[in-house]
Amino acid sequence: MSTQQSRLGDLPDTDVAELTASRFRDTNAVGGGTPPPPPDAALPPGPGWPAIAQTVALMRFRHWLHPWAQRTYGDTFTLRLIPGGRPLVLVTRPEHTKEIFAGDPEVFHAGKGNAVLGPIMGRHSLLLQDSVEHKRARTLLMPAFSGQALKGYQTLVEDLARDEVAHWPDGVRFRSLDRMNALTLEVILRVVFGVTDERRLRALRPRVNATVDVSPAVLLGWSYPRLNRFGMWKRAVENQYELDRLMYAEIRDRRAAPDVAERTDVLSRLICIGEEQGDPLSDVELRDQLVTLLLAGHETTATALAWALYELGRHPDLHARTVRAVVEGDDAWLEAVLKESMRLHPVIPMVVRTLMKPATIAGHHLPAGTTVGPSIVVTHQRDDLHPDPEVFRPERFLGQNPAPNSWIPFGGGVRRCIGAGFSVMEGVAVLREVFRHLDVEAVGRDVPKVRNITSVPRDGATIRVRRR
Repeated sequence: MSTQQSRLGDLPDTDVAELTASRFRDTNAVGGGTPPPPPDAALPPGPGWPAIAQTVALMRFRHWLHPWAQRTYGDTFTLRLIPGGRPLVLVTRPEHTKEIFAGDPEVFHAGKGNAVLGPIMGRHSLLLQDSVEHKRARTLLMPAFSGQALKGYQTLVEDLARDEVAHWPDGVRFRSLDRMNALTLEVILRVVFGVTDERRLRALRPRVNATVDVSPAVLLGWSYPRLNRFGMWKRAVENQYELDRLMYAEIRDRRAAPDVAERTDVLSRLICIGEEQGDPLSDVELRDQLVTLLLAGHETTATALAWALYELGRHPDLHARTVRAVVEGDDAWLEAVLKESMRLHPVIPMVVRTLMKPATIAGHHLPAGTTVGPSIVVTHQRDDLHPDPEVFRPERFLGQNPAPNSWIPFGGGVRRCIGAGFSVMEGVAVLREVFRHLDVEAVGRDVPKVRNITSVPRDGATIRVRRR
């Protein structure tokens, strides 16, 4: 038996490849079982452009499209997307967002709304599951993100952040997004996977980065499987095959580890919790959940941190207050900085659900098959919810909570992001380490650009630091 096969247990590479191939065959951009809405359904107004034009605009120019559509068509509007001109109805008022988040999860299916991620995350992903399958997966994952678990992860996060900051060049401009991505990837690989072997880390890093950096055109192209034989679509698929090979090897090695019950990483916890509850997760289920946590908990936090450093580097008064907060142990201010970064620069543009039965949202009677959701882009910029919304003002989050459903970077309802607490804990720990040792200056002006389903600083939130 080869060394590679030995690390994979008894499963040859060809069988691992078949698992990847079957995932691409079994997932699609619409989501299985989604009923098509009638073509003559009465929907909120929206642009009359071809579906391909609206889809490209949504994927590439969302920061312009969402506000423009609200100004043009009102607080609730419809976009038509490929394939087939499927309707997406977006709301921008918190009371209408509440109707969606509080909707019956048997009717409001989030998994089908996220189906475009299926080829990467797999059908067992927490983001793609609905109904009893989602409840089961969430129940198994929750202990790994409890308050007690977060305390156990915090020391590791602090150590990694301290080491990262120690290597930042003094007085030299650099892209903070690149460094935050490197740091949060290291955190997630060690916390979620429990990987400490440098050889394995070196193998995983480029595969994860290539997955995160996938173009929106690749996501759209997965609606047309024939494209997978060409160019960037082919490269993206090949990267998935290699990432899967590495991940299944890690899963099988962990199952066989004699100390798996004593380990505190998420992978080990999931293996043990499933066995303890008599409901063990298969290797495929573990792979899908781990990829979901890896992608959802990596780039999003990194982007929020990069924007936070950029904004603090632009405002000397807020910078000084942040340094003072670190000295005084005022984590509430650091958390407010992180939350305001997420408000002003939303990483995800919207949170969606697909209707399995007709439902009334924002006074509109919508047919089954319609995808609905709040526009985070517009909601976070409404001046009736956030006065002077274009101003970076962390005080908004001090001593008070924003109005319900007016700050929604983690979604809401029973589908609220399971890693929200981890993201905030990690962000606060990183800001604490940065401003304990460094002064930060923003370089140039930056604006958001689209990368896959997320938005990131176009120029990487460039900064310059000085050691104190």
